[in-house]
Amino acid sequence: MVGESERHRRLLGEVAALYDWIEAELRAHPDQAGTCNACGKCCDFVGYDHLLFVTPPELIYLAEKLEVTSLREMDSGCCPYQDGTQCAVHAHRFTGCRIFCCTGDSAFQGQLTEAALKKLKAICVRFGLEYRYADLARALTAFSSDHISRSAAESDPDPRAG
Repeated sequence: MVGESERHRRLLGEVAALYDWIEAELRAHPDQAGTCNACGKCCDFVGYDHLLFVTPPELIYLAEKLEVTSLREMDSGCCPYQDGTQCAVHAHRFTGCRIFCCTGDSAFQGQLTEAALKKLKAICVRFGLEYRYADLARALTAFSSDHISRSAAESDPDPRAG
Protein backbone atom coordinates (compact mmCIF):
# COMPACT_ATOMS: atom_id res chain seq x y z
CA MET A 1 0.00 0.00 0.00
CA VAL A 2 1.12 3.55 -0.61
CA GLY A 3 2.67 5.37 2.38
CA GLU A 4 0.50 6.93 5.06
CA SER A 5 2.40 10.08 6.13
CA GLU A 6 0.46 13.16 7.18
CA ARG A 7 1.52 14.96 3.99
CA HIS A 8 0.35 12.01 1.93
CA ARG A 9 -3.03 12.09 3.67
CA ARG A 10 -3.28 15.82 3.00
CA LEU A 11 -2.48 15.24 -0.68
CA LEU A 12 -5.22 12.60 -0.89
CA GLY A 13 -7.61 14.97 0.89
CA GLU A 14 -6.92 17.73 -1.63
CA VAL A 15 -7.59 15.41 -4.56
CA ALA A 16 -10.81 14.22 -2.88
CA ALA A 17 -11.85 17.85 -2.38
CA LEU A 18 -11.14 18.57 -6.05
CA TYR A 19 -13.28 15.60 -7.08
CA ASP A 20 -16.08 16.80 -4.78
CA TRP A 21 -15.84 20.26 -6.37
CA ILE A 22 -16.09 18.75 -9.88
CA GLU A 23 -19.15 16.72 -8.88
CA ALA A 24 -20.77 19.85 -7.41
CA GLU A 25 -20.12 21.78 -10.62
CA LEU A 26 -21.65 18.98 -12.69
CA ARG A 27 -24.73 18.86 -10.44
CA ALA A 28 -25.07 22.65 -10.64
CA HIS A 29 -25.10 22.56 -14.47
CA PRO A 30 -26.94 19.36 -15.43
CA ASP A 31 -27.96 20.55 -18.91
CA GLN A 32 -24.35 21.32 -19.82
CA ALA A 33 -22.88 18.32 -18.00
CA GLY A 34 -25.00 15.81 -19.88
CA THR A 35 -26.23 12.42 -18.74
CA CYS A 36 -24.01 9.38 -18.93
CA ASN A 37 -25.74 6.16 -19.95
CA ALA A 38 -22.69 4.06 -18.91
CA CYS A 39 -22.24 2.60 -22.39
CA GLY A 40 -18.46 2.43 -21.92
CA LYS A 41 -17.73 3.74 -25.43
CA CYS A 42 -15.55 6.59 -24.17
CA CYS A 43 -13.36 4.06 -22.30
CA ASP A 44 -12.36 2.59 -25.66
CA PHE A 45 -9.93 5.37 -26.52
CA VAL A 46 -9.02 3.99 -29.95
CA GLY A 47 -12.62 3.28 -30.94
CA TYR A 48 -13.83 6.65 -29.63
CA ASP A 49 -10.81 8.39 -31.19
CA HIS A 50 -9.74 10.33 -28.13
CA LEU A 51 -7.21 10.24 -25.30
CA LEU A 52 -7.51 10.59 -21.55
CA PHE A 53 -4.83 12.69 -19.86
CA VAL A 54 -4.00 12.37 -16.16
CA THR A 55 -1.70 13.95 -13.58
CA PRO A 56 0.44 12.55 -10.74
CA PRO A 57 -2.00 13.48 -7.94
CA GLU A 58 -4.76 11.54 -9.72
CA LEU A 59 -2.54 8.48 -10.09
CA ILE A 60 -1.48 8.64 -6.43
CA TYR A 61 -5.13 8.94 -5.38
CA LEU A 62 -6.21 5.96 -7.47
CA ALA A 63 -3.33 3.79 -6.22
CA GLU A 64 -4.15 4.66 -2.63
CA LYS A 65 -7.86 3.98 -3.02
CA LEU A 66 -7.12 0.64 -4.70
CA GLU A 67 -4.52 -0.11 -2.01
CA VAL A 68 -1.83 -0.94 -4.57
CA THR A 69 1.69 0.28 -5.28
CA SER A 70 1.39 -0.08 -9.04
CA LEU A 71 -1.44 0.48 -11.46
CA ARG A 72 -2.63 -1.66 -14.36
CA GLU A 73 -1.01 -0.88 -17.67
CA MET A 74 -3.03 -0.35 -20.83
CA ASP A 75 -2.56 -3.45 -22.96
CA SER A 76 -5.04 -2.25 -25.58
CA GLY A 77 -6.70 0.98 -26.57
CA CYS A 78 -9.21 0.57 -23.75
CA CYS A 79 -8.99 1.69 -20.16
CA PRO A 80 -7.61 -1.18 -18.08
CA TYR A 81 -10.23 -0.45 -15.42
CA GLN A 82 -13.17 -0.98 -17.76
CA ASP A 83 -15.16 -4.08 -16.83
CA GLY A 84 -17.59 -4.75 -19.68
CA THR A 85 -19.26 -1.39 -20.15
CA GLN A 86 -18.78 -0.40 -16.52
CA CYS A 87 -15.96 1.38 -14.72
CA ALA A 88 -14.40 -0.82 -12.06
CA VAL A 89 -12.97 2.25 -10.28
CA HIS A 90 -15.89 4.63 -10.78
CA ALA A 91 -15.73 6.11 -7.26
CA HIS A 92 -12.02 6.88 -7.73
CA ARG A 93 -11.96 7.74 -11.46
CA PHE A 94 -9.78 10.44 -12.96
CA THR A 95 -10.71 14.09 -13.51
CA GLY A 96 -11.28 13.62 -17.24
CA CYS A 97 -13.58 10.67 -16.60
CA ARG A 98 -15.60 12.74 -14.15
CA ILE A 99 -15.99 15.67 -16.53
CA PHE A 100 -16.42 14.04 -19.94
CA CYS A 101 -19.86 12.89 -21.02
CA CYS A 102 -20.85 11.97 -24.58
CA THR A 103 -23.99 14.10 -24.27
CA GLY A 104 -22.35 17.02 -22.46
CA ASP A 105 -21.56 20.47 -23.81
CA SER A 106 -17.94 20.45 -25.00
CA ALA A 107 -17.36 24.13 -24.16
CA PHE A 108 -18.57 23.57 -20.59
CA GLN A 109 -16.42 20.46 -20.29
CA GLY A 110 -13.40 22.37 -21.59
CA GLN A 111 -13.86 25.20 -19.11
CA LEU A 112 -14.35 22.81 -16.21
CA THR A 113 -11.29 20.82 -17.28
CA GLU A 114 -9.12 23.95 -17.43
CA ALA A 115 -10.27 24.99 -13.94
CA ALA A 116 -9.59 21.50 -12.59
CA LEU A 117 -6.14 21.42 -14.17
CA LYS A 118 -5.24 24.71 -12.47
CA LYS A 119 -6.21 23.11 -9.16
CA LEU A 120 -4.17 19.98 -9.95
CA LYS A 121 -1.14 22.12 -10.85
CA ALA A 122 -1.50 23.95 -7.54
CA ILE A 123 -1.61 20.61 -5.70
CA CYS A 124 1.60 19.58 -7.46
CA VAL A 125 3.28 22.83 -6.42
CA ARG A 126 2.15 22.51 -2.80
CA PHE A 127 3.39 18.94 -2.52
CA GLY A 128 6.57 19.25 -4.57
CA LEU A 129 5.38 16.95 -7.33
CA GLU A 130 6.49 17.42 -10.90
CA TYR A 131 3.41 18.43 -12.87
CA ARG A 132 2.94 16.04 -15.76
CA TYR A 133 -0.13 15.90 -17.95
CA ALA A 134 0.28 12.60 -19.77
CA ASP A 135 -2.00 10.36 -21.76
CA LEU A 136 -3.29 7.47 -19.66
CA ALA A 137 -1.30 4.74 -21.41
CA ARG A 138 2.02 6.54 -20.89
CA ALA A 139 1.13 7.66 -17.37
CA LEU A 140 0.21 4.16 -16.25
CA THR A 141 3.39 2.72 -17.74
CA ALA A 142 5.55 5.36 -16.08
CA PHE A 143 3.77 5.37 -12.74
CA SER A 144 5.94 4.51 -9.80
CA SER A 145 4.02 5.00 -6.59
CA ASP A 146 7.18 4.68 -4.51
CA HIS A 147 8.85 7.59 -6.32
CA ILE A 148 5.78 9.81 -6.48
CA SER A 149 4.68 9.00 -2.92
CA ARG A 150 8.17 9.67 -1.61
CA SER A 151 8.11 13.07 -3.32
CA ALA A 152 4.77 13.88 -1.72
CA ALA A 153 5.83 12.64 1.70
CA GLU A 154 9.20 14.42 1.71
CA SER A 155 7.88 17.82 0.63
CA ASP A 156 6.65 20.33 3.14
CA PRO A 157 3.73 21.90 1.28
CA ASP A 158 3.05 25.55 1.86
CA PRO A 159 -0.69 25.86 2.52
CA ARG A 160 -0.57 29.41 1.10
CA ALA A 161 0.61 28.21 -2.34
CA GLY A 162 -1.84 27.86 -5.23
